[in-house]
Amino acid sequence: MEQQGLEWRSVRSEEIEGKGWANTDAPFDRLPTKAQATVPPSVWSLSHHSAGMCFRFVTASPQIGIRWSVGGELAMPHMPASGVSGVDLYGRDSQGTMRFLAVGQPRQQVGNQIVVAGASGAPREFCVYFPLYNSTTRLEIGIVPGQALLPPPPRKHKPIVFYGTSITQGGCASRPGMAFTAIAARTLDRAHLNLGFSGNGKMELALAELLAELDTSIYVLDCLRNMSDEQVRERLEPFVRQLRAKRPTTPILCAGDAFLDNPKEPSRSKLTREAIEKLTREGLPHLHYLPMRGAWGDDGEGTVDGVHPTDLGMSRQAQVFVKALRKLA
Repeated sequence: MEQQGLEWRSVRSEEIEGKGWANTDAPFDRLPTKAQATVPPSVWSLSHHSAGMCFRFVTASPQIGIRWSVGGELAMPHMPASGVSGVDLYGRDSQGTMRFLAVGQPRQQVGNQIVVAGASGAPREFCVYFPLYNSTTRLEIGIVPGQALLPPPPRKHKPIVFYGTSITQGGCASRPGMAFTAIAARTLDRAHLNLGFSGNGKMELALAELLAELDTSIYVLDCLRNMSDEQVRERLEPFVRQLRAKRPTTPILCAGDAFLDNPKEPSRSKLTREAIEKLTREGLPHLHYLPMRGAWGDDGEGTVDGVHPTDLGMSRQAQVFVKALRKLA
Protein backbone atom coordinates (compact mmCIF):
# COMPACT_ATOMS: atom_id res chain seq x y z
CA MET A 1 0.00 0.00 0.00
CA GLU A 2 1.29 3.47 -0.87
CA GLN A 3 2.09 5.90 1.89
CA GLN A 4 -0.50 8.72 2.06
CA GLY A 5 1.21 11.46 4.06
CA LEU A 6 1.21 9.66 7.39
CA GLU A 7 2.12 11.33 10.66
CA TRP A 8 4.86 9.41 12.45
CA ARG A 9 5.57 8.96 16.16
CA SER A 10 8.43 7.13 17.84
CA VAL A 11 7.50 4.32 20.21
CA ARG A 12 8.92 4.95 23.67
CA SER A 13 10.53 2.36 25.89
CA GLU A 14 7.91 2.74 28.62
CA GLU A 15 5.12 1.92 26.14
CA ILE A 16 6.52 -1.51 25.31
CA GLU A 17 4.90 -4.75 26.42
CA GLY A 18 7.32 -7.61 27.07
CA LYS A 19 10.06 -5.54 28.69
CA GLY A 20 10.80 -6.52 32.26
CA TRP A 21 13.08 -3.72 33.43
CA ALA A 22 13.03 0.05 32.95
CA ASN A 23 16.73 0.71 33.54
CA THR A 24 18.34 -0.69 30.39
CA ASP A 25 21.28 0.43 28.28
CA ALA A 26 19.11 0.83 25.19
CA PRO A 27 15.34 1.37 24.98
CA PHE A 28 14.56 -2.14 23.71
CA ASP A 29 17.06 -4.26 25.66
CA ARG A 30 15.73 -7.25 27.61
CA LEU A 31 17.97 -7.13 30.72
CA PRO A 32 18.72 -4.20 33.04
CA THR A 33 22.06 -2.41 32.91
CA LYS A 34 23.13 -3.90 36.23
CA ALA A 35 22.95 -7.42 34.73
CA GLN A 36 26.15 -6.88 32.75
CA ALA A 37 28.12 -7.36 35.97
CA THR A 38 26.51 -10.71 36.84
CA VAL A 39 25.39 -12.63 33.74
CA PRO A 40 27.73 -14.36 31.24
CA PRO A 41 28.97 -12.07 28.43
CA SER A 42 27.10 -14.12 25.84
CA VAL A 43 23.81 -13.65 27.69
CA TRP A 44 24.47 -9.94 28.01
CA SER A 45 25.14 -9.65 24.27
CA LEU A 46 21.94 -11.52 23.40
CA SER A 47 19.92 -9.40 25.82
CA HIS A 48 20.17 -6.55 23.30
CA HIS A 49 17.89 -8.54 20.98
CA SER A 50 14.27 -7.40 21.22
CA ALA A 51 12.64 -10.86 21.22
CA GLY A 52 9.15 -10.92 22.71
CA MET A 53 8.65 -7.17 22.83
CA CYS A 54 5.58 -5.67 21.23
CA PHE A 55 3.75 -2.38 21.00
CA ARG A 56 -0.02 -2.50 21.47
CA PHE A 57 -2.20 0.43 20.46
CA VAL A 58 -5.69 1.40 19.36
CA THR A 59 -6.49 3.52 16.33
CA ALA A 60 -9.20 4.15 13.75
CA SER A 61 -6.61 5.11 11.15
CA PRO A 62 -7.39 3.48 7.78
CA GLN A 63 -3.67 3.20 7.13
CA ILE A 64 -0.88 2.19 9.51
CA GLY A 65 2.81 2.60 8.85
CA ILE A 66 5.72 0.99 10.64
CA ARG A 67 9.29 2.25 10.34
CA TRP A 68 12.08 0.48 12.15
CA SER A 69 15.86 0.12 12.31
CA VAL A 70 18.04 -2.69 13.61
CA GLY A 71 21.66 -2.92 14.66
CA GLY A 72 22.99 -6.22 13.35
CA GLU A 73 22.95 -8.69 10.47
CA LEU A 74 19.54 -9.06 8.87
CA ALA A 75 19.39 -12.86 8.51
CA MET A 76 21.02 -16.15 9.43
CA PRO A 77 21.70 -19.20 7.25
CA HIS A 78 18.80 -21.13 8.78
CA MET A 79 16.44 -18.27 9.70
CA PRO A 80 15.05 -15.61 7.32
CA ALA A 81 15.44 -11.87 7.69
CA SER A 82 11.69 -11.55 8.30
CA GLY A 83 12.12 -13.48 11.58
CA VAL A 84 15.58 -12.27 12.58
CA SER A 85 15.02 -8.57 11.87
CA GLY A 86 11.43 -8.09 10.71
CA VAL A 87 8.29 -6.85 12.43
CA ASP A 88 4.79 -8.32 12.52
CA LEU A 89 1.48 -6.46 12.65
CA TYR A 90 -1.57 -8.13 14.20
CA GLY A 91 -5.07 -6.72 14.66
CA ARG A 92 -7.99 -7.78 16.86
CA ASP A 93 -10.95 -9.00 14.79
CA SER A 94 -14.67 -8.70 15.51
CA GLN A 95 -14.52 -11.94 17.52
CA GLY A 96 -11.80 -10.59 19.79
CA THR A 97 -8.97 -12.67 18.30
CA MET A 98 -5.62 -11.21 17.31
CA ARG A 99 -5.06 -11.97 13.61
CA PHE A 100 -1.98 -11.60 11.44
CA LEU A 101 -2.19 -8.60 9.09
CA ALA A 102 1.27 -7.95 7.65
CA VAL A 103 4.98 -8.67 8.04
CA GLY A 104 7.67 -6.06 7.61
CA GLN A 105 10.53 -7.60 5.63
CA PRO A 106 13.79 -5.74 6.32
CA ARG A 107 15.97 -4.70 3.42
CA GLN A 108 18.57 -2.69 5.29
CA GLN A 109 19.53 -1.97 8.87
CA VAL A 110 18.19 1.60 8.98
CA GLY A 111 14.87 2.94 7.77
CA ASN A 112 12.81 -0.13 6.90
CA GLN A 113 9.17 0.74 6.29
CA ILE A 114 5.78 -0.77 5.50
CA VAL A 115 2.35 0.85 5.14
CA VAL A 116 -0.72 -1.38 5.40
CA ALA A 117 -4.49 -1.21 5.73
CA GLY A 118 -5.62 -0.30 9.22
CA ALA A 119 -9.07 0.10 10.73
CA SER A 120 -12.22 0.46 8.69
CA GLY A 121 -14.57 2.47 10.84
CA ALA A 122 -14.41 2.02 14.61
CA PRO A 123 -11.11 2.09 16.53
CA ARG A 124 -9.33 -1.25 16.57
CA GLU A 125 -6.56 -2.76 18.68
CA PHE A 126 -3.26 -3.57 16.97
CA CYS A 127 0.02 -5.15 18.04
CA VAL A 128 3.47 -4.83 16.47
CA TYR A 129 5.94 -7.60 17.36
CA PHE A 130 9.62 -6.63 17.40
CA PRO A 131 12.54 -8.50 15.74
CA LEU A 132 13.53 -11.78 17.39
CA TYR A 133 17.28 -11.98 16.76
CA ASN A 134 18.40 -8.40 16.34
CA SER A 135 18.57 -5.23 18.36
CA THR A 136 15.81 -2.77 17.54
CA THR A 137 17.27 0.71 17.60
CA ARG A 138 14.13 2.62 16.60
CA LEU A 139 10.47 1.92 15.86
CA GLU A 140 7.88 4.43 14.67
CA ILE A 141 4.15 4.17 13.99
CA GLY A 142 2.51 6.22 11.26
CA ILE A 143 -1.20 7.06 11.13
CA VAL A 144 -3.39 9.19 8.87
CA PRO A 145 -3.42 12.87 9.94
CA GLY A 146 -6.34 13.64 12.21
CA GLN A 147 -6.45 10.12 13.64
CA ALA A 148 -5.41 9.27 17.19
CA LEU A 149 -2.96 6.68 18.52
CA LEU A 150 -4.59 5.52 21.75
CA PRO A 151 -3.39 3.24 24.59
CA PRO A 152 -4.56 -0.37 24.50
CA PRO A 153 -6.99 -1.98 26.96
CA PRO A 154 -5.16 -2.98 30.15
CA ARG A 155 -4.22 -6.60 30.62
CA LYS A 156 -6.28 -8.57 33.11
CA HIS A 157 -3.42 -10.83 34.19
CA LYS A 158 0.26 -10.64 35.01
CA PRO A 159 2.60 -11.65 32.19
CA ILE A 160 4.06 -15.09 31.57
CA VAL A 161 7.87 -15.23 31.71
CA PHE A 162 9.67 -17.69 29.41
CA TYR A 163 13.35 -18.36 30.13
CA GLY A 164 15.33 -20.65 27.88
CA THR A 165 17.24 -21.32 24.69
CA SER A 166 17.43 -20.29 21.05
CA ILE A 167 14.09 -22.01 20.52
CA THR A 168 12.58 -19.87 23.27
CA GLN A 169 14.12 -16.76 21.71
CA GLY A 170 12.36 -17.61 18.46
CA GLY A 171 14.72 -19.69 16.30
CA CYS A 172 13.74 -20.37 13.58
CA ALA A 173 10.36 -18.67 13.18
CA SER A 174 9.77 -17.01 9.82
CA ARG A 175 8.40 -13.90 11.52
CA PRO A 176 8.23 -12.63 15.12
CA GLY A 177 4.59 -13.50 15.73
CA MET A 178 5.34 -17.16 15.00
CA ALA A 179 7.69 -17.72 17.95
CA PHE A 180 6.01 -20.33 20.15
CA THR A 181 6.11 -17.93 23.09
CA ALA A 182 4.16 -15.32 21.10
CA ILE A 183 1.68 -17.90 19.80
CA ALA A 184 1.02 -19.24 23.30
CA ALA A 185 0.63 -15.78 24.81
CA ARG A 186 -1.65 -14.67 21.98
CA THR A 187 -3.80 -17.79 22.32
CA LEU A 188 -4.17 -17.11 26.04
CA ASP A 189 -4.54 -13.35 25.46
CA ARG A 190 -1.72 -12.67 27.90
CA ALA A 191 1.36 -10.49 27.96
CA HIS A 192 4.66 -12.36 27.94
CA LEU A 193 8.37 -11.77 28.42
CA ASN A 194 10.80 -13.66 26.22
CA LEU A 195 14.07 -14.33 28.03
CA GLY A 196 15.39 -16.90 25.59
CA PHE A 197 19.13 -16.60 25.02
CA SER A 198 20.40 -18.51 22.01
CA GLY A 199 22.75 -21.30 23.13
CA ASN A 200 22.84 -19.82 26.62
CA GLY A 201 19.80 -20.93 28.57
CA LYS A 202 21.92 -22.59 31.25
CA MET A 203 20.30 -21.71 34.58
CA GLU A 204 23.04 -19.58 36.11
CA LEU A 205 21.98 -18.31 39.53
CA ALA A 206 22.42 -14.73 38.32
CA LEU A 207 19.49 -15.35 35.98
CA ALA A 208 17.38 -16.76 38.82
CA GLU A 209 18.07 -13.61 40.78
CA LEU A 210 16.93 -11.46 37.85
CA LEU A 211 13.85 -13.53 37.09
CA ALA A 212 12.78 -13.28 40.72
CA GLU A 213 12.51 -9.50 40.30
CA LEU A 214 9.69 -9.91 37.77
CA ASP A 215 6.07 -9.81 38.92
CA THR A 216 4.76 -12.62 36.78
CA SER A 217 1.87 -15.08 36.71
CA ILE A 218 4.15 -18.05 35.97
CA TYR A 219 7.77 -18.88 35.22
CA VAL A 220 8.39 -21.22 32.31
CA LEU A 221 11.88 -22.77 32.36
CA ASP A 222 12.77 -24.28 28.98
CA CYS A 223 16.54 -24.69 29.10
CA LEU A 224 17.33 -28.35 28.50
CA ARG A 225 18.57 -28.03 24.92
CA ASN A 226 21.46 -25.89 26.20
CA MET A 227 22.34 -27.99 29.24
CA SER A 228 24.31 -31.17 29.76
CA ASP A 229 23.19 -33.84 32.21
CA GLU A 230 25.81 -32.63 34.65
CA GLN A 231 24.60 -29.04 34.41
CA VAL A 232 21.02 -30.17 35.06
CA ARG A 233 22.19 -32.05 38.16
CA GLU A 234 24.20 -29.10 39.43
CA ARG A 235 22.01 -26.14 38.52
CA LEU A 236 18.33 -26.95 38.31
CA GLU A 237 17.61 -27.45 42.00
CA PRO A 238 19.51 -24.33 43.19
CA PHE A 239 17.87 -22.29 40.43
CA VAL A 240 14.37 -23.38 41.38
CA ARG A 241 15.08 -22.98 45.11
CA GLN A 242 16.26 -19.42 44.56
CA LEU A 243 13.18 -18.53 42.52
CA ARG A 244 10.91 -20.14 45.11
CA ALA A 245 12.60 -18.30 47.96
CA LYS A 246 11.88 -14.92 46.35
CA ARG A 247 8.53 -15.85 44.77
CA PRO A 248 6.95 -18.37 47.16
CA THR A 249 3.61 -18.82 45.36
CA THR A 250 4.33 -18.19 41.67
CA PRO A 251 3.99 -21.42 39.66
CA ILE A 252 7.18 -22.72 38.03
CA LEU A 253 6.81 -24.91 34.96
CA CYS A 254 9.90 -26.86 33.87
CA ALA A 255 9.69 -28.16 30.31
CA GLY A 256 11.24 -31.39 29.14
CA ASP A 257 13.21 -31.78 25.93
CA ALA A 258 11.16 -31.74 22.70
CA PHE A 259 13.14 -34.60 21.20
CA LEU A 260 12.27 -36.15 17.85
CA ASP A 261 12.97 -39.82 17.22
CA ASN A 262 14.46 -41.13 20.46
CA PRO A 263 11.93 -43.64 21.85
CA LYS A 264 13.36 -43.22 25.35
CA GLU A 265 12.98 -40.23 27.61
CA PRO A 266 16.19 -38.15 27.24
CA SER A 267 18.36 -38.28 30.32
CA ARG A 268 18.18 -34.53 30.92
CA SER A 269 14.38 -34.68 30.78
CA LYS A 270 14.39 -37.55 33.26
CA LEU A 271 16.74 -35.64 35.56
CA THR A 272 14.51 -32.58 35.40
CA ARG A 273 11.36 -34.54 36.15
CA GLU A 274 13.04 -36.30 39.08
CA ALA A 275 14.36 -33.02 40.46
CA ILE A 276 10.90 -31.44 40.38
CA GLU A 277 9.42 -34.50 42.09
CA LYS A 278 12.13 -34.37 44.77
CA LEU A 279 11.64 -30.67 45.46
CA THR A 280 7.89 -31.18 45.65
CA ARG A 281 8.33 -33.96 48.20
CA GLU A 282 10.47 -31.59 50.23
CA GLY A 283 7.56 -29.18 50.40
CA LEU A 284 8.33 -26.62 47.72
CA PRO A 285 4.90 -25.68 46.33
CA HIS A 286 3.63 -24.98 42.83
CA LEU A 287 6.32 -26.85 40.88
CA HIS A 288 5.35 -28.58 37.65
CA TYR A 289 7.04 -30.67 34.97
CA LEU A 290 5.84 -30.60 31.35
CA PRO A 291 6.75 -33.59 29.15
CA MET A 292 7.54 -32.44 25.62
CA ARG A 293 7.72 -35.76 23.80
CA GLY A 294 6.20 -35.34 20.34
CA ALA A 295 5.74 -31.59 20.76
CA TRP A 296 6.87 -31.01 17.15
CA GLY A 297 4.79 -33.85 15.72
CA ASP A 298 5.86 -37.20 14.31
CA ASP A 299 5.91 -36.40 10.58
CA GLY A 300 9.45 -34.99 10.47
CA GLU A 301 8.24 -31.57 9.28
CA GLY A 302 8.53 -29.75 12.59
CA THR A 303 12.12 -28.50 12.42
CA VAL A 304 14.49 -26.60 10.16
CA ASP A 305 17.57 -28.62 11.08
CA GLY A 306 16.50 -31.27 13.59
CA VAL A 307 16.92 -28.77 16.43
CA HIS A 308 15.06 -25.53 15.71
CA PRO A 309 11.34 -25.54 14.91
CA THR A 310 9.78 -24.44 11.68
CA ASP A 311 6.62 -22.35 11.96
CA LEU A 312 4.73 -25.65 12.01
CA GLY A 313 6.90 -26.91 14.86
CA MET A 314 6.48 -23.61 16.70
CA SER A 315 2.70 -23.82 16.41
CA ARG A 316 2.64 -27.41 17.63
CA GLN A 317 4.97 -26.63 20.53
CA ALA A 318 2.88 -23.61 21.50
CA GLN A 319 -0.23 -25.74 21.83
CA VAL A 320 1.53 -28.10 24.24
CA PHE A 321 2.40 -25.10 26.41
CA VAL A 322 -1.07 -23.57 26.09
CA LYS A 323 -2.68 -26.74 27.44
CA ALA A 324 -0.40 -26.64 30.49
CA LEU A 325 -0.54 -22.88 31.02
CA ARG A 326 -4.33 -22.75 30.97
CA LYS A 327 -4.27 -24.78 34.18
CA LEU A 328 -1.55 -22.73 35.89
CA ALA A 329 -1.41 -19.14 34.71
